[in-house]
Parts: sequence; C-alpha cells; structure tokens
Amino acid sequence: MANSATVTMSAATQAGITSIDYDRLTPGGGASYYVSFDNVKVGELQGATLIKCIGNKADARIIEINGSPTDNNATLFKQGYDSQLNPKYSSGWKKVGDQSVPNWDNAQAGTIFEQLLTAAGNKVDGVLVANDGMAQSVITVLKKNGLKVPVTGQDATADGLRSVLVGDQCMTVYKAVKKEAAGAAGAAIALIKGQTVDTGGKTVKDPQGNRDVPSILLTPVAITAQTVKDVVADQFVKPADICSTAAAKDVCAKFGIS
Repeated sequence: MANSATVTMSAATQAGITSIDYDRLTPGGGASYYVSFDNVKVGELQGATLIKCIGNKADARIIEINGSPTDNNATLFKQGYDSQLNPKYSSGWKKVGDQSVPNWDNAQAGTIFEQLLTAAGNKVDGVLVANDGMAQSVITVLKKNGLKVPVTGQDATADGLRSVLVGDQCMTVYKAVKKEAAGAAGAAIALIKGQTVDTGGKTVKDPQGNRDVPSILLTPVAITAQTVKDVVADQFVKPADICSTAAAKDVCAKFGIS
C-alpha cells in the first residue's frame, strides 16, 4: 500500500499538482503539505505514561512491540517513546525485547510478544505497545501466563478504553479525528483559493525525499482511567461501547461514564 501511495503521489507532484498527505506521510511522494497528529508526541506520551505506571522500580524489564516497519507513523511513534525510555535504560532499566509487527497485525503481535516473553524468562515489568489492537493480543498473552503489568496503547478504541478502565492497560492515546479532518479541509480550501496554508512553521522530515514537508500537526492526548470520560464526552465512543461487559460496568460508574 505504501508503494502504491508513493507512485500516486509522485505522479501528482511531477504533474505540478499540489497535494496533501492525510494522517500518514508518503515517504518519497513529494506531498506539498502533510496533515496529521504529532506522531512523535504520541510516542512521547506512551513512553512517559508507561514510566509513571511502572513507578520507582529501579531495574524494570521492558518489551517494546512496535508498529509496522513500512509505516512512517510507526517510526515516529518509536522515536517518541524511545526518547523517554532510553534514559531509563541508561540508568538501570533493561529492554528485554524490541520487535516490529508487520502490517500492525494483531495476531502476529501476540505471537511475537509471546516469543519475546519466553526469551525473557517470563519476566517483564512493562510493555510498550504501539497501538490498542496489538495491546489486546499482548494482554491476552500476559493473562495466559498469569502476569499483569502496565501495557500501553494508542487510538482510544473501545477495547482499549475498556482495558484502561479495568486496569489491563495503563493508557491509550486519543487523537480527535474531527480536528484532523477539519485541518485537512481547511488546508484544501486555502489552496483552492490560492492562499498559503498556515502550518505555524511546523514540518515533518520525509526520510526518502530528504526534505522537510510543511505540516499541520494536531495535539494528541494521553488517556488514563480518570480521563476516559473525556473521550466519551467528545462523542468519539459511546458509553455502551465500553461499558457493556460486567467487569467494565461498575468501573464505568466509578469514573462517571454512563
């Protein structure tokens, strides 16, 4: 999919067509503008919140389950969370596993994590998982092995939010897609009118094109059990989507979700 996007974007660029990459940058595609969330910040939130969830343990053992190696967003997420975790690794924490998951495949994520966990002697204190879908697979493996440790996610899916509420997942990241869509629409309208798109001077590096792409980058938000209600209030999910299980119902009430 990434290759076909690059071909399409490159053809548009060569034809002199102004183009906007939405949500994901197309490396080497030559987009005129890029609209997304600050994906390095997403990773920073994941790493920083995992550190808070683990607490003061001096020798924590961490496994990192990264997104697809062909997805530029996954590269940016990892850049962000490693910026938070690397200082901890330098001061006593240990990375006992670190692997990318082809195509963000949830089933493969579970298999990969189980292999890394076995290689680590079933000893882990936290798992940095790049999104909620893969986090569900990781949580399943942890439960099978009688383990419960902080797990991160991203996307604020219904399953992810429910896992945060019941304590299986220590955080997720909310990205308000309505704002992202509005940003892309605003940029397109400005271009149609012959106006300059206001990016506030922000850029994202195109690693293949070796250029800085003018970018509209929206702000992601870390979500913990105490703030799941904010995602519901934004109408991103409905209470019934996350409070339908017996385990979640009481917790939803506790955190004011109904």
